Amino acid sequence: MAYLASPTRTMAVLERHGLRAQKKYGQNFLIDTHVLDHICDGAEIGKDDLVLEIGPGIGTMTQYLAERAGKVIAVEIDNKLIPVLADTLSEYDNVTVLNQDILKTDITALYEKEKYLEGKPLHFKVVANLPYYITTPIIMELLEQKLPLTSITVMVQTEVAERMQAVPGTKDYGALSLAVQYYTRPEVIAQVPPTCFIPRPNVGSSVIRLTRYTDPPVVAKDEKKMFAVIRASFNQRRKTLINGLAGGGVAEKENVRQALLQMGLPEDIRGERLSVEQFARLAELL
Repeated sequence: MAYLASPTRTMAVLERHGLRAQKKYGQNFLIDTHVLDHICDGAEIGKDDLVLEIGPGIGTMTQYLAERAGKVIAVEIDNKLIPVLADTLSEYDNVTVLNQDILKTDITALYEKEKYLEGKPLHFKVVANLPYYITTPIIMELLEQKLPLTSITVMVQTEVAERMQAVPGTKDYGALSLAVQYYTRPEVIAQVPPTCFIPRPNVGSSVIRLTRYTDPPVVAKDEKKMFAVIRASFNQRRKTLINGLAGGGVAEKENVRQALLQMGLPEDIRGERLSVEQFARLAELL
């Protein structure tokens, strides 16, 4: 198998199929072998893993995953790339390619169908080079579906990776930070410059691994309520928590004031100062 992770091979595949990168799908094809190894190493892919790859493109990373994993499910939204994937992945019998929108896919059903290999259960992992414009909805969907995931290893815009890791009181801290840190432990494992792609994006990328907690450090009594509180707190960042929650229809001002008093927090505090533990407690009090 001639791996696709080089400019000449990538361009040859695109030309053979009469294709070019589609802006509407945020397509940038990875051409750096070192980055691909970093991703597979960072995700700790092995033969006892079932890997869901989102947006395989022409199959560059899929080849690397297929070499290491027990099984790979590659979900690609662009129907023009399906014949390309049939070509580039023809030597692998452990890859299933689906022409679907991941946000409309029943991932649990996919897992249930493919979770065994020779009678043995597989660990479920997600690996993806995510289009920048749809990164947050995909991450939130993966987290909120309560899938039996071991980890999510994704390449995203560096700015988004920074938001996922951000701590209270910083400008990058927000609803995405809290959701990611409630469900997982985030860790950046590689930085990827624009030169590693065809065509080159205008921004740098980072590979971040989100390791799902076996025993979560925080457990909200009502997750739905907690995330409603979080969203309202960050919808208008400059507002105080009291005004944000009242304006978002989540709670009456006096109720929020009393809850903050019980927590020993000042009335004029903003949402960006609260940790995930404090948001869980606040939701419980409200």
